[in-house]
Amino acid sequence: MDYIAISKNIKISPRKIRLVVDSVKQKDLKLVLNSLSVMKKRAALPLKKALDSAIANAVNNFKVDRQNLKIKDIIVTEGLSLKRFHFAGRGRIRPYKRRASHIKVILADNNIKNQKLKIKNEKEEFKTGKGKEATKLYGTKS
Repeated sequence: MDYIAISKNIKISPRKIRLVVDSVKQKDLKLVLNSLSVMKKRAALPLKKALDSAIANAVNNFKVDRQNLKIKDIIVTEGLSLKRFHFAGRGRIRPYKRRASHIKVILADNNIKNQKLKIKNEKEEFKTGKGKEATKLYGTKS
Protein backbone atom coordinates (compact mmCIF):
# COMPACT_ATOMS: atom_id res chain seq x y z
CA MET A 1 0.00 0.00 0.00
CA ASP A 2 1.13 3.53 -0.71
CA TYR A 3 1.25 6.30 1.88
CA ILE A 4 1.21 9.84 0.51
CA ALA A 5 2.01 13.32 1.81
CA ILE A 6 1.83 16.51 -0.25
CA SER A 7 3.45 19.85 0.54
CA LYS A 8 2.09 22.67 -1.60
CA ASN A 9 3.30 26.14 -2.57
CA ILE A 10 6.82 25.92 -1.21
CA LYS A 11 8.58 29.14 -2.14
CA ILE A 12 11.56 27.43 -3.77
CA SER A 13 12.02 26.75 -7.46
CA PRO A 14 11.24 23.15 -8.52
CA ARG A 15 14.64 22.91 -10.20
CA LYS A 16 16.42 23.59 -6.89
CA ILE A 17 14.29 21.06 -5.02
CA ARG A 18 14.88 18.39 -7.68
CA LEU A 19 18.65 18.69 -7.07
CA VAL A 20 18.11 17.57 -3.49
CA VAL A 21 15.49 14.96 -4.40
CA ASP A 22 17.75 13.30 -6.97
CA SER A 23 20.53 12.98 -4.39
CA VAL A 24 18.34 11.13 -1.86
CA LYS A 25 15.68 9.37 -3.94
CA GLN A 26 17.01 5.79 -4.09
CA LYS A 27 18.43 5.56 -0.56
CA ASP A 28 17.21 4.01 2.68
CA LEU A 29 14.66 6.04 4.66
CA LYS A 30 16.79 6.40 7.81
CA LEU A 31 19.80 7.48 5.78
CA VAL A 32 17.71 10.01 3.85
CA LEU A 33 16.33 11.62 7.01
CA ASN A 34 19.81 11.88 8.52
CA SER A 35 21.35 13.33 5.38
CA LEU A 36 18.53 15.88 4.94
CA SER A 37 18.97 17.14 8.48
CA VAL A 38 22.65 18.03 7.87
CA MET A 39 22.40 19.10 4.23
CA LYS A 40 23.13 22.78 3.60
CA LYS A 41 20.65 23.25 0.73
CA ARG A 42 17.58 25.34 1.52
CA ALA A 43 15.29 22.75 -0.09
CA ALA A 44 16.32 20.06 2.40
CA LEU A 45 14.05 21.32 5.22
CA PRO A 46 10.72 21.29 3.29
CA LEU A 47 11.60 17.90 1.82
CA LYS A 48 12.36 16.49 5.29
CA LYS A 49 9.05 17.86 6.58
CA ALA A 50 7.16 16.20 3.72
CA LEU A 51 8.91 12.89 4.42
CA ASP A 52 8.13 13.14 8.14
CA SER A 53 4.50 13.86 7.30
CA ALA A 54 4.26 10.80 5.03
CA ILE A 55 5.81 8.63 7.77
CA ALA A 56 3.36 10.01 10.34
CA ASN A 57 0.43 9.32 7.97
CA ALA A 58 1.52 5.71 7.59
CA VAL A 59 2.20 5.10 11.27
CA ASN A 60 -0.78 6.93 12.80
CA ASN A 61 -3.51 6.32 10.22
CA PHE A 62 -2.63 2.83 8.97
CA LYS A 63 -0.71 1.35 11.94
CA VAL A 64 2.32 0.43 9.83
CA ASP A 65 5.68 -0.27 11.43
CA ARG A 66 8.14 2.53 10.66
CA GLN A 67 10.93 0.01 9.96
CA ASN A 68 9.00 -1.48 7.02
CA LEU A 69 8.62 1.78 5.08
CA LYS A 70 10.64 2.69 2.02
CA ILE A 71 10.58 5.59 -0.42
CA LYS A 72 8.66 4.63 -3.53
CA ASP A 73 8.77 8.00 -5.28
CA ILE A 74 9.22 11.72 -4.69
CA ILE A 75 7.58 13.96 -7.27
CA VAL A 76 8.29 17.68 -7.53
CA THR A 77 5.90 19.73 -9.67
CA GLU A 78 5.59 23.40 -10.43
CA GLY A 79 3.33 25.47 -8.21
CA LEU A 80 2.16 29.05 -8.47
CA SER A 81 4.41 31.60 -10.16
CA LEU A 82 4.32 35.18 -8.96
CA LYS A 83 5.07 37.67 -11.73
CA ARG A 84 7.54 40.35 -10.68
CA PHE A 85 9.66 43.01 -12.40
CA HIS A 86 13.25 44.27 -12.27
CA PHE A 87 13.93 47.87 -13.12
CA ALA A 88 16.25 48.22 -16.08
CA GLY A 89 18.08 51.06 -17.75
CA ARG A 90 16.40 53.80 -19.79
CA GLY A 91 13.12 53.54 -17.90
CA ARG A 92 12.41 49.95 -18.90
CA ILE A 93 11.46 46.90 -16.84
CA ARG A 94 12.39 43.24 -17.08
CA PRO A 95 9.78 40.65 -16.04
CA TYR A 96 10.67 37.50 -14.08
CA LYS A 97 8.80 34.80 -12.16
CA ARG A 98 9.11 33.87 -8.49
CA ARG A 99 8.51 30.16 -8.71
CA ALA A 100 6.96 27.87 -6.13
CA SER A 101 6.67 24.09 -6.10
CA HIS A 102 4.66 21.15 -4.82
CA ILE A 103 6.32 18.07 -3.29
CA LYS A 104 4.53 14.71 -3.31
CA VAL A 105 6.15 11.94 -1.26
CA ILE A 106 4.99 8.36 -1.80
CA LEU A 107 6.07 5.69 0.67
CA ALA A 108 5.51 1.97 0.24
CA ASP A 109 5.29 -0.90 2.70
CA ASN A 110 8.35 -3.12 2.48
CA ASN A 111 6.67 -6.05 4.22
CA ILE A 112 5.46 -8.52 1.56
CA LYS A 113 3.31 -10.48 4.04
CA ASN A 114 1.11 -7.41 4.74
CA GLN A 115 0.69 -6.75 1.01
CA LYS A 116 -0.35 -10.33 0.25
CA LEU A 117 -2.81 -10.32 3.16
CA LYS A 118 -4.34 -7.05 1.98
CA ILE A 119 -4.76 -8.34 -1.59
CA LYS A 120 -6.37 -11.52 -0.26
CA ASN A 121 -8.84 -9.48 1.86
CA GLU A 122 -9.73 -7.28 -1.11
CA LYS A 123 -10.44 -10.34 -3.27
CA GLU A 124 -12.69 -11.82 -0.57
CA GLU A 125 -14.58 -8.53 -0.17
CA PHE A 126 -15.08 -8.32 -3.89
CA LYS A 127 -16.42 -11.89 -4.09
CA THR A 128 -18.85 -11.33 -1.22
CA GLY A 129 -19.94 -7.93 -2.58
CA LYS A 130 -18.80 -5.98 0.48
CA GLY A 131 -15.90 -4.13 -1.20
CA LYS A 132 -16.03 -0.70 -2.73
CA GLU A 133 -15.44 -2.02 -6.24
CA ALA A 134 -18.34 -4.45 -6.01
CA THR A 135 -20.78 -1.79 -4.83
CA LYS A 136 -19.68 0.51 -7.63
CA LEU A 137 -20.20 -2.17 -10.25
CA TYR A 138 -23.35 -3.90 -9.01
CA GLY A 139 -24.91 -1.41 -6.61
CA THR A 140 -25.69 -2.23 -2.99
CA LYS A 141 -26.36 -5.83 -2.14
CA SER A 142 -29.90 -6.50 -0.95
